[in-house]
Amino acid sequence: MKVKICGIMSEEAALSASDSGADFLGFVFAESKRKVSPEKAASIIQQLPEHVKTVGVFVNESYENIVRIAETANLDIIQLHGDETQDFCKRLPYPVIKAFSIKEQDNLNELANYDCDYFLVDSPGEKYRGGSGIPFDWSLLENLKIPRDKIILAGGLDLENVKKAISVVRPAVVDVSSGVETNGIKDVKKIQEFLAAAKLEEREHIGSIHITKY
Repeated sequence: MKVKICGIMSEEAALSASDSGADFLGFVFAESKRKVSPEKAASIIQQLPEHVKTVGVFVNESYENIVRIAETANLDIIQLHGDETQDFCKRLPYPVIKAFSIKEQDNLNELANYDCDYFLVDSPGEKYRGGSGIPFDWSLLENLKIPRDKIILAGGLDLENVKKAISVVRPAVVDVSSGVETNGIKDVKKIQEFLAAAKLEEREHIGSIHITKY
C-alpha cells in the first residue's frame, strides 16, 4: 500500500515521512492554511531521497503558473483539485492526479471523462477545496469502474480508520493530511504511526490471500 502525506510545510515533517516509508509527499500551492511557497517547497524537496515522489496541489491555477511552480519546486506530479478539464490535464507535461469530491454516486460519473494517472477521491471541502478532514461514505465506491490501481483514497483518514479504509476500498494509495496533525501542525509520531498501520494492513492482506490460496 502506497501512502501520501499531504500538506507538508517543514523539513522535519518531510524527512520523518520519507524515513518512515512515505511514497508521496504533497505540497499545497492553492489557498490553504497549509500553503507553501515554491521556494520553500524546493528547499525541502532537495533533501528528499529520489524514491519519494513530490506532488504539487493546485486549484484552478493557470497552465503557466503550474508549470513555473513545478519547475521551481522540482515537482514530480501535479494534483488538480479544481474544475480543470480533461483537455487541461492532458496538456500538462507532468503525471496528473485529478481530485474529485464525492458527495453521492453521481459524482463518480465525472471520473469516466478523464484519463489521468491517478484519481483522488475525497470528501467535499469546506472553507477551501481539498477535503474537510471527514470521511465520506466509502460504500459509494463499491461499483467503481475505474481500476483500483489508479485510486487514491483521501478524506478524514487517520490511525484509527486507515486499516478499515484499505480493507474496504482497496485503493492504490491512501492520502492523509489533518489525520497526522496536532493543532494544525504535522506530528512526527502520528506520521510514523499512520505509515506503520497502512503498510501493516497491506502485508496482512497479502498474507491472508496466500493462506486462502493454498
